[in-house]
Amino acid sequence: MLDAKDVMTSPVIAVGPDSTVDEVADILLSHGISAVPVIDRGTLLGIVSEGDLIRRAEIGTVPQGRTWWLHLFTNNAAQAEGYLKSHSEHVTDVMTHQVATVIESTPVAEIATLLDHNRIKRVPVLRDGQVVGIVSRANLVRALVVARKGWRAPALHDDSSIRMEIVDALRSESWPSTSDVTVNNGVVTLWGTYLSEQERKASIILAENTAGVRAIDDHRIPLDMTYGLV
Repeated sequence: MLDAKDVMTSPVIAVGPDSTVDEVADILLSHGISAVPVIDRGTLLGIVSEGDLIRRAEIGTVPQGRTWWLHLFTNNAAQAEGYLKSHSEHVTDVMTHQVATVIESTPVAEIATLLDHNRIKRVPVLRDGQVVGIVSRANLVRALVVARKGWRAPALHDDSSIRMEIVDALRSESWPSTSDVTVNNGVVTLWGTYLSEQERKASIILAENTAGVRAIDDHRIPLDMTYGLV
């Protein structure tokens, strides 16, 4: 199981609280990154991403046309904060203050869930409260590439062990319906029925990802068809 420390980018490109919007934009473009943390003496203050810079007065992308009744439901502080974010040149006015973080030992599975749940693209990695790295979606994709290169072991696998591994894997999942598995010279044949096209495809992928499998021969039929054959 990979942890944050295994996939994170380090050292971290960051800016200070006195930085300007111009400086942040230059850093994002020159380094080909989509966000930078704002750090003061090692302490994380916030993060500035491309998303924080796309609603700006200079390029005419500030939301317009607020109706009078919508103003009734938006308090003064929120309206003023929106103005600061779209007009200020100070990074502390533009940055996102509430930042999700992880520590070095956080499993990548938890990080993926965090990114997905919060609809964000990266999380800072902390050690004793100090930023030591960044894990982004791109880092997880790179980890995927490395993992898939070593996914299949080069050793030979006999048909019996291949079949047992597939059967055990199917039993460990919650979605398979009735299936029988035979293996001959690395060719896996699936028999029986399936409830949905998604299940059919998932079980084929499960078999394909088993070491030693050379091909898949699927002879299963949809479960609803069995009623017509009775």
